[in-house]
Amino acid sequence: MTGRLIALAAAVVVGVASLCVAGLVTLTGAASACSVVTIPAGTTGRYDTGQVHHANVIVAVGVQHGIPVRGQVIAVATALQESGLRNLGHLGEDNDHDSRGLFQQRPSQGWGTPAQIMDPAYAAGAFYRALVTVPGWQSLPLTVAAQAVQRSAYPDAYARWEGDAAALVGVVSDQPAASGEQCISVGGWMTPVQGTFVSGFRTESRSGHDGVDIAAAKGTPIHAAASGLVIRVVCNAHLRDGSPYSCDVDGHPVTVLGCGWYVELRHPDSTVTRYCHLLRRPPVNVGQQVAVGQVIGQVGSSGHSSGPHLHLETHIGEPATESNAVDPVGYFASRGIDLTAT
Repeated sequence: MTGRLIALAAAVVVGVASLCVAGLVTLTGAASACSVVTIPAGTTGRYDTGQVHHANVIVAVGVQHGIPVRGQVIAVATALQESGLRNLGHLGEDNDHDSRGLFQQRPSQGWGTPAQIMDPAYAAGAFYRALVTVPGWQSLPLTVAAQAVQRSAYPDAYARWEGDAAALVGVVSDQPAASGEQCISVGGWMTPVQGTFVSGFRTESRSGHDGVDIAAAKGTPIHAAASGLVIRVVCNAHLRDGSPYSCDVDGHPVTVLGCGWYVELRHPDSTVTRYCHLLRRPPVNVGQQVAVGQVIGQVGSSGHSSGPHLHLETHIGEPATESNAVDPVGYFASRGIDLTAT
């Protein structure tokens, strides 16, 4: 279905997202492959209006069908590989059998009539209907999930587009992903901030510390650790006597209490991640789907804080409470990410 389009996609799109296997990282006794996905800066500058429009159609159809952001990224990456995000008609001698459209779907294989397949919204819907039948698709590497739908002669080719797809989904959703190299586990998780691990979960000296702290310079981007739904955007800061305190200024480790500006994400496995002490109100809203790697805030020192850092919590239930908080180190390790390596 897809072999002939590798050269075409390369010719249409200038530059590609690179993906390489960074080796096996041993975490809690298990080996986990971590892929380094380069999300290029200015990604949309390499795509014309028509291509961005097609990405927007794919994302919009995904939202209409209740497809999580991870599925939207898989769909856009597939279309990048298959057609370069072009709605290709029959290409004569260059055609791969009767393939056509954004996803190079074949009428003879039951994808629909030629006219239906040439409708980008129909084609995207057909792709999603097939994707959700793949067992465990949300936790599969992108290339495996895409190949399960497409059955391409080049099954590993989809992976190269993951960075561009994540950026495009972010852009057409009005919340761009960060640029640069991101270590994303095969399950779709990453370290949310680049910094230094400085404090653990419920240590002997801080038994009420329900998360871990990662120190970083003020303004350092904080990324969604995995795709999910924004369920809380809150300013939580007050003086010890209960008087209100602004989240838009630095807090204090003694006189100020609270998490400052913080965000909570609910992930497809029904767990919750919380990101505290943000610099300013996060650029996301409740009810918004976000993609892994998407910037959801900046490191700050709002609330009960002694300096710029991310206080990261992980919860195995909702609402996120003290009783369902778990150690983020183990939580992330089980998802293929070593938080302590920051």
